[in-house]
Amino acid sequence: MLIVMKPTATEAEIQQVVDRIEEMGFRGHKLPGRQLTAIGITGNKGPVPAERFESCTGIAETISVTQPFKLTSRQMQAEDTIVDVGGILVGGHLFHVMAGPCSVENEEQILRSADAARSAGATFLRGGAFKPRTSPYEFQGLKEEGLQLLAKARERTGLKVVTEVKDTETLPMVAAYADLLQIGARNMQNFSLLEAVGRLQKPVLLKRGMAATIKEFLMAAEYVFSTGNQNVILCERGIRTFETMTRNTLDLGAVAVLKEMTHLPVIVDPSHGIGIRRHVPALARAATALGCDGLIIEAHPDPDRALSDGAQSLTFEMLDHLMADIRKLVPIAGRVLGTLPS
Repeated sequence: MLIVMKPTATEAEIQQVVDRIEEMGFRGHKLPGRQLTAIGITGNKGPVPAERFESCTGIAETISVTQPFKLTSRQMQAEDTIVDVGGILVGGHLFHVMAGPCSVENEEQILRSADAARSAGATFLRGGAFKPRTSPYEFQGLKEEGLQLLAKARERTGLKVVTEVKDTETLPMVAAYADLLQIGARNMQNFSLLEAVGRLQKPVLLKRGMAATIKEFLMAAEYVFSTGNQNVILCERGIRTFETMTRNTLDLGAVAVLKEMTHLPVIVDPSHGIGIRRHVPALARAATALGCDGLIIEAHPDPDRALSDGAQSLTFEMLDHLMADIRKLVPIAGRVLGTLPS
């Protein structure tokens, strides 16, 4: 159930409703909007009788929420969530590009990548310091040294840093350096990790699992949201299908469905979505035209020598050309290209 408060409701009236919910053995989640506050109820196994709140003042209406993902549902909150990442607002009418290499390899590589990303018009630098890989023998990342290099690149360019956190053990270290915590596809249903990042207020970028349904994807976001962190950005990055000619199958249909079903920002990863460098720009353009809230793109100084994901990483020249196209498409999609704070 969603309890919508009147625009004139006081904090005391809102708290009275939350207290009543907790007296019933459930959890009340305040969802402040631009004009009014709503309160979501979780923990109930069936319908919550609306008459239990008749004595509470300041209530405008009660709404039944039928989706299992309650707090992240459009039924719970009609207006778009805007996630503030260190002064950069993601969601709503703004469109942001995150760019950089799959992995941080050395200082020269990440600084060159940061310079290229900023020059192209990106607002975020992506780069992995901890790399969960399919093979234990592949490059696993520079770990804290990589985080330190990302921080140096941020200081040099002003770009915000998005980097992956792979487990609860290293979460505090990554959170100390990152602006945006990425939960990778392999960890989408790592519920301990989801709850741990939920207890932080640092923004989270949650990637869809390789074989996850849209419902499972939203339920994973619900874990973060319900644990206390409402700063969640979703990322469609392709799913595993029977197709073998591409690395994954980018599900652009899911982006349209997600934009309808959830109030959370939705960005797209065309690099992992297809895994073939020459086709990444086409998918990036398609995703932009569809109305997503941003892109996360892999770019590398020398993709053929990259320690991970070189086959899907753009050259800096390709990134520049793509961003020129993105600038034309963003207004057509009803968005404004985000920029770094001045």
